[in-house]
Amino acid sequence: MPSSSQPPSIPFIIFINNEWHSSVSGKKFPVLNPATEEIICHVEEGDKEDVDKAVKAARQAFQIGSPWCTMDASARGQLLYKLADLIERDRLLLATMEAMNGGKLFPSAYLMDLGGCISALRYCAGWADKIQGRTIPADGNVFTYTRHEPIGVCGQIIPWNFPLVMLIWKIAPALSCGNTVVVKPAEQTPLTALHVASLIKEAGFPPGVVNVVPGYGPTAGAAISSHMDVDKVAFTGSTEVISLTQPRS
Repeated sequence: MPSSSQPPSIPFIIFINNEWHSSVSGKKFPVLNPATEEIICHVEEGDKEDVDKAVKAARQAFQIGSPWCTMDASARGQLLYKLADLIERDRLLLATMEAMNGGKLFPSAYLMDLGGCISALRYCAGWADKIQGRTIPADGNVFTYTRHEPIGVCGQIIPWNFPLVMLIWKIAPALSCGNTVVVKPAEQTPLTALHVASLIKEAGFPPGVVNVVPGYGPTAGAAISSHMDVDKVAFTGSTEVISLTQPRS
């Protein structure tokens, strides 16, 4: 439930390096209630320049010696637990946003989507200090072992149909393993992702670990999927949408 003493604000701008930014282009796009086709608000429209800024922030947060990379694995888990607690605190607000912005039935959003998000975050939080390699018996005077390391900067493109669930399913495993992320929510349903960005900062994640750039597939999505400093892309969508996220010649 939202805190009665301090109601959470809902930002409609780009989240990079734990700060809120207007788009470089100055453009915004409308976000609709699909049930009524009324405009809920206008959100800053990120594109290639904004993605470049977000990827740079994520790369800096992943540098050797950064607060995120030197953090104990158990501390990463504690941040994810804290994020789960904050989402549970704001469960009513987030479910209302999912219902209005995504056209969901409110009970479904509140019970299933939010419940699933909170459970997934706590599950991944518990894994943070249990991701480990193994020693392997080998002949001779050798010591053989495997070591699991984070990949780096993960670009993550979220669909419209389960905006909050898919966001959590993408960021929670990546953060549990020590990666940094640049997220593009679907242009139809960006609102809960932007509110979660504010909770990321409130939970205490270091700057640059999570960055959220709302925008369209052929611009922001294509910039993420083709960026040479993004180490992995996590994408959920149709074959048609994949073609739309490719850079135009």
